Amino acid sequence: MQAAISLKEVTYETDKKQIIQGITGIFKKGKITAVIGPSGAGKTTLFRLCNGLLSPTGGNILIDGKEIKAYDPVSLRRHVGIVLQQAIMLEGTVRDNLHLPLQLAGKELSNDKAEQIIQLVGLETDILNQNGRDLSGGQKQKVSIARTQLNQPDILLLDEITSSLDRVSKQDIEKRINQINRKHGTTIIWITHNLEQAKSVADEVWVMMNGEIAEAGPIALLNHTSNDAVRRFVMEEEL
Repeated sequence: MQAAISLKEVTYETDKKQIIQGITGIFKKGKITAVIGPSGAGKTTLFRLCNGLLSPTGGNILIDGKEIKAYDPVSLRRHVGIVLQQAIMLEGTVRDNLHLPLQLAGKELSNDKAEQIIQLVGLETDILNQNGRDLSGGQKQKVSIARTQLNQPDILLLDEITSSLDRVSKQDIEKRINQINRKHGTTIIWITHNLEQAKSVADEVWVMMNGEIAEAGPIALLNHTSNDAVRRFVMEEEL
């Protein structure tokens, strides 16, 4: 199986505290991988390493077989998109918010492209003229996803993007992410604290504990893990 992201003995430490401890593994190309684990396990730090917001203290990260250090920051961020838990809307309309990443690259956002990208995430086109800050939490998150998709990233990192949303909004965003994965073959890597969500959307899973991979493999392993620490974590999360 081809790797979208490969990590080889990756470490990251700050102030003499090792947050990522020699991680080796791959995120499979074209698959949806859930990254789960207790708070403080290093999940968000791992994401920041994978899109160049942080540089590893040791080891190597390869993006589609190419050293992450070989990418310039702009092309890396286009190749590896990230959507955060808090969907930040800038002052102005939804169209203005969508235009921003293209504007930074010296490009314009056509009406056709704006309508196409907003429909991809399940929103009506008339929302383009609304103030971005007046939207609901679910709408803001969809606009945030659409904004990232304008660069058509091959890899999409999602960091707890539905944790503050109601059940209906969560399910709709899960549906849209699945559609992006199927339609474009986008590799999706999704940090979630919701095991039910992980099991329903993901093909693969990484369980992180104490800055290490406790277990990784098909999502079904969560139902029959032989790792005692992982089993305890799953049981506690399902209570």
